[in-house]
Amino acid sequence: MREIVEKVNLDWNQLPFDYMKTDGNVQYAYRDGKWDEGKVVEEDKISISIASTCLHYGQEVFEGLKVFEARDGRVLAFRPDENGKRLEHSGKKLFMATPTADMFMEAVERVVKVNRRFIPPYGTGAALYLRPLLIGVTGTVGIKPSKEYDFIVLATPVGPYFKGGMKPIRLLVEEVIDRAAPDGVGDVKTGGNYAAGLRGMAKAREAGFAEALYLDAKEKKFVTETGASNFFGITKDGKYVTPKCDTILRSITNMSLMQIAKDLGLQVEHRPVPVEELASFAEAGAVGTAAVITPVCVLGYKGKEIRLTRDDEIGPWTQKLYDRLVEIQRGDVEDTHGWTHEIAVD
Repeated sequence: MREIVEKVNLDWNQLPFDYMKTDGNVQYAYRDGKWDEGKVVEEDKISISIASTCLHYGQEVFEGLKVFEARDGRVLAFRPDENGKRLEHSGKKLFMATPTADMFMEAVERVVKVNRRFIPPYGTGAALYLRPLLIGVTGTVGIKPSKEYDFIVLATPVGPYFKGGMKPIRLLVEEVIDRAAPDGVGDVKTGGNYAAGLRGMAKAREAGFAEALYLDAKEKKFVTETGASNFFGITKDGKYVTPKCDTILRSITNMSLMQIAKDLGLQVEHRPVPVEELASFAEAGAVGTAAVITPVCVLGYKGKEIRLTRDDEIGPWTQKLYDRLVEIQRGDVEDTHGWTHEIAVD
């Protein structure tokens, strides 16, 4: 018999996209060359050495994924296995001990079960957001990899990124500041990459844009991504075009949208995108876990504005792509690709 769990008393329809303390997080420790069995911790503060490698030398990587309650009460995590693969890729590139695939999935399930009171009800537009975090915690002042690591997964309920529906933004093509170097760690989900994008974001906002869209650091000829999102454009002849470059983070959302675009009849091109090609797009968007798709209405380049849509207009293909992905995440349509992972919270 299914156990009835009373949800925490929140105004689910008015949740911000922000952090709140929940019933617990899950923590694993890597010591003496192996991971422990992990534990559930109620406190949302951690204690680490002030000389930890994560603080001084950037040995820190993280992930972000969402969990949804379906109409029939099932609890669905969206592609957590891909988040586990990306965390492993990120950690290994920064010379870190990484959790196994099974351990990652176990941690996801444990933290969801612990926080089942905080899973937003179906129909509210909200989700349970999970943030897996891997940090080096050995205290040292010498530049060397940590010998000890903590793997933590926290959970927090979040509302839709856009209150009242998707809102188009303006992007400024950044021609001077580089987000990531060739053969560097631009494809790694580490905090330093996001910090590196703050300067470009501030510059863009001073110019009246929401965010910067970066060019490749080597030639300054090809579009890459924004400070926190992959980028795509829809051509006038029905192609989903998204930049390919070794400095771009492998977005699970973008990977999913490429498949959905094919399902909807669009031709998909994952390739280098010359900056001059931006003017040929009929629609464009920035993609990521938080908003799924942030539509782009204007692209600023060399002092001019490339107008794609009206300020309040969502392109038809952008809307179709968004709707289909959200329907899959929430279990409203058949998941023919096996992307959703059901978690038994009872």
